Amino acid sequence: MYRVTLEHPRAEVEKVARLSGLSEGEVREAFDELADLQLLHRSTKFPDHVQPVSPEVRLTGLLAQRELELSSRQRRLEATRAAVSALTAQYSNKSGYAPEVVHRLVGPEVVHKRLEELMDQAREERLSLSPSGAQEPDILEAGKALEQKALERGVSIRTIYQESFRNDPTVLRYVRWLASYGGLTRTVPTLPMLVVIVDNEVALVPLDPDDCRAGALELRSQGAVAAMRSLFEQFWKAATPWQEASHVDTRGLCRRDRELLHFLAMGNTDEVISRRLGVSLRTVRRRVADLMRRLNARSRFEAGVQAARSGWL
Repeated sequence: MYRVTLEHPRAEVEKVARLSGLSEGEVREAFDELADLQLLHRSTKFPDHVQPVSPEVRLTGLLAQRELELSSRQRRLEATRAAVSALTAQYSNKSGYAPEVVHRLVGPEVVHKRLEELMDQAREERLSLSPSGAQEPDILEAGKALEQKALERGVSIRTIYQESFRNDPTVLRYVRWLASYGGLTRTVPTLPMLVVIVDNEVALVPLDPDDCRAGALELRSQGAVAAMRSLFEQFWKAATPWQEASHVDTRGLCRRDRELLHFLAMGNTDEVISRRLGVSLRTVRRRVADLMRRLNARSRFEAGVQAARSGWL
């Protein structure tokens, strides 16, 4: 597509589609990606006209940028390797050293067993961030007995779900059950990863944020647990209580719509947005189409521009 625009500068979408053998929709999507890479820009007078940026200028700059990023990652990796080696050498032969502040839990069964142990030992509170894909019906049911005992002995339980869970009947029943014993639940459009914090002393985070079944890291470092606690409290302040309906602003946008617009403005694909919001790809595409219609935009790129101009972002 970039070659076509170089050979036919200022070409309209219709002409580019004819030359490339693609549909106009596919051409507009390609234009969006090229615009994100700053390989072309649109005419302010004629939105359907595009002007490619010189490859000598932009492609060389992109390559240099990638090389700098790679060099930076390599330096961080070497620094981390040196730090690990220094810590290992310092503490490997010391007796009476404090227990591990990081413990690796591999596999879902090991993680679930450890969560049950922590819930049984909890004295004050359990805090949870539960993104899409982090809850399974059998796990919710299995944990009820321990959670009920904890709540009855005064342990506070606060949980933040993604808003997509509001349409899940299993989670809805669980939230109502939890509320009957005093548990509190709120929702936000997106969450970064699964986090469980118990008594402000231990935090569990996934080994792989994209695959909660891979296992977890049990953190007991005061700094790490405090950071996870601060993250939870920030989301809690911004979250909507489960019993309240999602707020719609004066433009008719709910929080999920605004989050979706931010993802569009950052150049994320529908597949990435679907994972981040915890909703189906069909739902994302339907909402994107509706927002584009309301913004009178013919492409995702134009939708981002119009949203910014209209004060939606």
